[in-house]
Amino acid sequence: MTSQTTIDKAGPGDGAPAAPSDAKPDKGLRGHPWFTLITVAVGVMMVALDGTIVAIANPAIGKDLGASLAQLQWITNAYFLALAVTLITAGKLGDRFGHRQTFLIGVAGFAAASAAIGLSGSIALVVTFRVFQGLFGALLMPAALGLLRATFPAEKLNMAIGIWGMVIGASTAGGPILGGVLVEHVNWQSVFFINVPVGILAVLLGVWILLDHRAENAPRSFDVLGIALLSGAMFCLVWALIKAPEWGWGDGETWLYIVASVAGFLLFALWETRVKEPLIPLTLFRSVPLSAGVVLMVLMAIAFMGGLFFVTFYLQNVHGMGPVDAGLHLLPLTGMMIVASPLAGALITKVGPRIPLAGGMACTAIAMFGMSTLEKDTGSGPMSLWFAVLGLGLAPVMVGATEVIVGNAPMELSGVAGGLQQAAMQIGGSLGTAVLGAVMASKVDSDLEGNWTKVGLPPLTPEQSGQAAEAVQVGVAPVPKGTPEAIAAKITDVAHDTFISGMHLASLVAAGVAVVAVLVAFLTKRGANAEAGAGVGHI
Repeated sequence: MTSQTTIDKAGPGDGAPAAPSDAKPDKGLRGHPWFTLITVAVGVMMVALDGTIVAIANPAIGKDLGASLAQLQWITNAYFLALAVTLITAGKLGDRFGHRQTFLIGVAGFAAASAAIGLSGSIALVVTFRVFQGLFGALLMPAALGLLRATFPAEKLNMAIGIWGMVIGASTAGGPILGGVLVEHVNWQSVFFINVPVGILAVLLGVWILLDHRAENAPRSFDVLGIALLSGAMFCLVWALIKAPEWGWGDGETWLYIVASVAGFLLFALWETRVKEPLIPLTLFRSVPLSAGVVLMVLMAIAFMGGLFFVTFYLQNVHGMGPVDAGLHLLPLTGMMIVASPLAGALITKVGPRIPLAGGMACTAIAMFGMSTLEKDTGSGPMSLWFAVLGLGLAPVMVGATEVIVGNAPMELSGVAGGLQQAAMQIGGSLGTAVLGAVMASKVDSDLEGNWTKVGLPPLTPEQSGQAAEAVQVGVAPVPKGTPEAIAAKITDVAHDTFISGMHLASLVAAGVAVVAVLVAFLTKRGANAEAGAGVGHI
């Protein structure tokens, strides 16, 4: 067991002297753990919501600004790239300058970038400010975890992370519903403007409530070359994952970026063993539970984000639901995460993370297997069941893996650990979408032509076949204008049947990933350094 001493610093204007972490808290609400949790939850909600709410606004943005499909894709890709590439570095900034300041700058910058997007009159400006959104989002997410890690005592940390995970899960799943309502009844700009009052509230609460905690042996210098190598490696990896569906997994350009990424990570690892104050001390990964927690977060995100990617197409393009209706059908997933996350935190506190994590990934595997049985005429009841089981499985993993990663890191590296947790989730989600997308594409390519000719439809030219396959991969029936109703019905049936066969295979692959994660879960254990936050604040 190791223990780290923290120095608590009052915010600007407090005039309070620095005090060790086991001192009595200031009078009032400053540094109060539960109010700290509320404050960081407001800021985190803004970022989590933005991850899914914007997708609903893309068609309206394209129509209003005259953007092409490729330009619209950059609205998502620019944000994701900026976020994923800078998360670990941003966590280090929090460790160096204090998580309170980093969180406040992140929230204020995110809200300001959101306002700038709403005021933008061109797609180029929208994409530019989405980059800034990603950069500021990367600042506040690890800082939020760092604040929780330093504020809550060990016996309450899992419950706090449970509520934190609940906010992320509810915001992520609720994004399409809120986005659909705003776009339908207000305008696309409102999807971004809504972040402004939320950001102002988070800043006001942060200035009033948050207490700065810094480890006594916090880093004093920056590993500039390490930051450059890690950022370059992360960029190449994420870029390859984003572009692989377009370029193809066998394309030389895809593998050029993958090889560059591997080389970057190897050079980064070599450099980190030589620099005095490394960005990520590689000794951190000597902790088997921490390393297992990072791997577990990647596997969870592959199964969850990759599997859920196709569910939205299934609901909207196969069942013909609107965005709001599709979002409502996902409420069992959202609701179960809201209910189960704090309960998972309490359970992990009582019995440790190992069994809840293994059980959570087993539930996730069962849910993904259940989704492989969905058909084009499946009713709301079976869908709701599997979505609820998925939420039940994800909740303990989101909470437990986060606590394992952050709790097993020294206090002075809590920001880096928070960045690792978030980066693992972002990369896992991107990897899941890319890999399961490739599985879907392969299945559609192999089945479409046979299904097409089986029902007596006229043969397709190679060009028509390629265009049809692209449409079917997202559940869209490639029916040309003016097609007779009987022929259109046949094409629609073929398209939906082929899409569902691809979704079945992708869901089974996701279930297999979840089964592997069950085994990884048994390598985890309670955070060895979690007690470092004990005694801070009053519960």
